[in-house]
Amino acid sequence: MLELQYLIILVIVLALVFDFINGFHDTANAIATSVSTRALNPNHATIMAACLNFLGAMVSTGVAKTIGGDIVSFPGLVDEKIIIAALIGAIFWNLFTWRIGLPSSSSHALIGGLIGAVLISVGVEGLNLHGIGRIIIALIASPAIAFLTGIVIMNIIFRLFENFPPHFLNDKFRKMQVVSAAMIAFSNGSNDAQKSMGIITLALFSGGFISEFEVPTYVKVLCAAAMALGTATGGWRIIKTVGGKIFKLEPPSGFAADLNSSTVVFSATLLNLPVSTTHVVSGSIMGVGTAKRVNAVHWGVAQQMVKAWGITIPITAAIGASAFFLVEAIF
Repeated sequence: MLELQYLIILVIVLALVFDFINGFHDTANAIATSVSTRALNPNHATIMAACLNFLGAMVSTGVAKTIGGDIVSFPGLVDEKIIIAALIGAIFWNLFTWRIGLPSSSSHALIGGLIGAVLISVGVEGLNLHGIGRIIIALIASPAIAFLTGIVIMNIIFRLFENFPPHFLNDKFRKMQVVSAAMIAFSNGSNDAQKSMGIITLALFSGGFISEFEVPTYVKVLCAAAMALGTATGGWRIIKTVGGKIFKLEPPSGFAADLNSSTVVFSATLLNLPVSTTHVVSGSIMGVGTAKRVNAVHWGVAQQMVKAWGITIPITAAIGASAFFLVEAIF
């Protein structure tokens, strides 16, 4: 029993570390567009994003239940060692991609790590293939939807404001970007922080520390705080990629990208679906860029990002599986 308590504590610590890294890894999602167009001072933008990440994380637990319940066939099959291995895989990948400044999905990393650890320890029968399929469809469809709706929103803005002078539009939309940045920060918190909540709740439930799969209030507060603290530290390497290397953003296109991204992400939260804010924001930026001019988008950078998205789940699954043997040997 004492060993189980130690393992539960380790799960919670690692999940909060993952949440913290997720925060600074994904800060770019909320503030890259507003910082790149100089609508917000970087320090002010980071503080605002941290506060709204925390508030967003407190609004719902539906995504947490999906992460904790739809990946494994039955929570009782998954012990703390499996979850520790999954978190090691996700943390390693997040730190690696952050170090090289490559936007990648913390959601993909966590899901891949868990799939690999479960597969190597329990076998395929430990996986809820229907639930995993549903999650992967949401992860793949969301950036595609963001790309298409980004084109639509940008075209609407073009039509509504085509007779206004550029300097007037830039000034007005730069102010409006403060609101759109706040929206994406809130929606980011509402979806991303719940992933760690789901992992911790899964560990507590499988260990018999809670009797039903409901996210305890203290878990919500801890995960929201960890993500907010991570966000407050900033993620400048990735901000440079998201904010400027995909498409040269101006205030109108930055506003359109943020408005579109926040709508897609929060809609997913309401549907209890985990999505990658990184992918959605990148898809939105590609969409608004395409609406202006197809060759205005740096498709070489976009192609590198898509490749990284594609390999995240297989690589983190392999790391999670390998980490399981290490955890087994230690504990």
